[in-house]
Amino acid sequence: MDINTKISCIGTGAMGGAIIGALAKKYKNISVTDKNTAFGKSFAEKNNCTFIEKNADVIKDSKYIFIAVKPQFLDEVFAEIASKITENQVVISMAAGVKIEKLNTFAPKARFIRIMPNVCASIQESMISVCCNSNIKAEELNEAKELLSECGIVEEVPEKLMDCVTAVSGSGPAFVFMFIEAIADAAVRCGMPRQQAYTYAAQTVKGSAELVLQTKKHPAELKDMVCSPAGTTIEGVSVLEENGFRNAVIKAICAANQKSIDLGK
Repeated sequence: MDINTKISCIGTGAMGGAIIGALAKKYKNISVTDKNTAFGKSFAEKNNCTFIEKNADVIKDSKYIFIAVKPQFLDEVFAEIASKITENQVVISMAAGVKIEKLNTFAPKARFIRIMPNVCASIQESMISVCCNSNIKAEELNEAKELLSECGIVEEVPEKLMDCVTAVSGSGPAFVFMFIEAIADAAVRCGMPRQQAYTYAAQTVKGSAELVLQTKKHPAELKDMVCSPAGTTIEGVSVLEENGFRNAVIKAICAANQKSIDLGK
């Protein structure tokens, strides 16, 4: 896709900022806006984007329009832009839980792609799911996926999986960060300096994740490889199981999934 293709984004917070920050490394014609003018201008300056104050103006002539606002603000945003969206433009929504059917109620003439990225887009390591309706042309979907590939791994999924995706890859980084923090706290308790503890914890999680992705082995098989008979690892695994570690993770993902469903109502 032409690096000068016009792209715009309404909202430069955590998720929108992560996506646009990654895209701006390659694409040269990006305009952004934000309700917080000072924040939006600062973001635009740091990422070589153009800041435009009004939502209705920022989308003008854009081929792809990213909507990166919280679900409760969608009606306010679309009240300003719905009549300005043309049939040649594609709107890409990352509003958690909000189905394409509901998005169409805000802007009946607009054509939508729905995505769920995560904050790891800021280092181009996001897991991004994409879905759309039949009014999106194949070449448009492919171009959108090409765009998003600058942010990480992109996968098309049926819309019925988007709430699960939101819980797993959208919310998941927060759970992983908590796990890293907990490992680091334990390391400090055992005598390791704080900054060194964060490095050891984060690299351990990073390496373990890469091992799953590269070997394609079942996580249980990899876990068993580390658990020597009567060793330190199986002792720790026993304590995690005793304290409901896996059940807590399952409940956290299911709670996030339900919240995504609720946000879409």
